[in-house]
Amino acid sequence: MGIEQTSSVLAILDDDESVQISLQDLIESEGLAALCFGSAEQFLGSTARYEAACLIADVRMPGMSGLDLQAKLKSERCLLPIIFITARGDIPMAVRAIQGGAIDFLTKPIDEAALFSSVERAFERDRANRKEATNREAFAARYATLTPREREVLALLVRGLLNKQVAFELGIAEYTAQIHRSHIMRKMEADSFATLVKLASKFIPESSCA
Repeated sequence: MGIEQTSSVLAILDDDESVQISLQDLIESEGLAALCFGSAEQFLGSTARYEAACLIADVRMPGMSGLDLQAKLKSERCLLPIIFITARGDIPMAVRAIQGGAIDFLTKPIDEAALFSSVERAFERDRANRKEATNREAFAARYATLTPREREVLALLVRGLLNKQVAFELGIAEYTAQIHRSHIMRKMEADSFATLVKLASKFIPESSCA
């Protein structure tokens, strides 16, 4: 179906073992790996939430439902892309799933082309999520090298203040503010001031830039 080959795995969550087997066979026919789980609780007890690139989950299951699982993962800042499947869905349920960030909401029996189209979109989102997480970690590591004063200067620069305004706010000389800015640029390995501001606005906690 044109799925891009990847080392990532898919997680299949359904309380019906026959559905698990059917989906696993289908996924593996494309050269992809799949892990199967019979309940949300079993899934949460595994490492799949961190290792999988996509979760294909039934909506209605004994115990924790698929939508409840989605909410729990979101509360834990787990960005695992989810494709929901169901035999008895309705519009409010589908709306809730999509608003919660689901890739798709498919009804059983599952259309093969629709499923693999959704899987490809899930892989794309997972790659983007993992790239952003890597960038965030790299930024955090560089940010940790800044002195307390340099962090104060950066927070003011992100707010759009000029060097002389930063100097006034902190009670320092404008030349000193310029030196701090230069050190910040070097330590943060920013190729331009615009890039630095963009990254800082995205990755520094809002309270630090207020």
